[in-house]
Amino acid sequence: MITDTFHVEWRGRIENRALNALHAEAFGHGVVDDDWAAQLRAHSLGWVCAWDRPGALVGFVNVPWDGGCHAFILDTIVGAAARRQGLGTAMVRLATEKAREAGCEWLHVDFDDHLRAFYWSACGFTTTSAGLINLKASSPGRQVEPGTRW
Repeated sequence: MITDTFHVEWRGRIENRALNALHAEAFGHGVVDDDWAAQLRAHSLGWVCAWDRPGALVGFVNVPWDGGCHAFILDTIVGAAARRQGLGTAMVRLATEKAREAGCEWLHVDFDDHLRAFYWSACGFTTTSAGLINLKASSPGRQVEPGTRW
């Protein structure tokens, strides 16, 4: 898929260094040395990569799955210079299409409150009941307050 500004590709080439830098920028942490290529091969139905015209990685969406009917949107990332141009929506739409083609019946996503309009309005997700356990909590059964940031 090619937009006017970006090249968006399902299961695009993964360069760990570039993806680690993009992830650090998007989530506000230091650059780490994760082996994204190995993680994606082992756990994901696929992923979406987006590059700008000079060829720099500017977007990413991971689509892990259960091997059956459930897939998940994780790590939706758009670099700062590429935001507010429809790239995130285009990547999630491509991920949705590919999950449907793979026979998945459900596509799940969780997100911080400030991304609600993006996922509900722009991407077509709807609200659902769900549960969550904070596994880093110090004691079993500890409740997570609404709006708690990890």
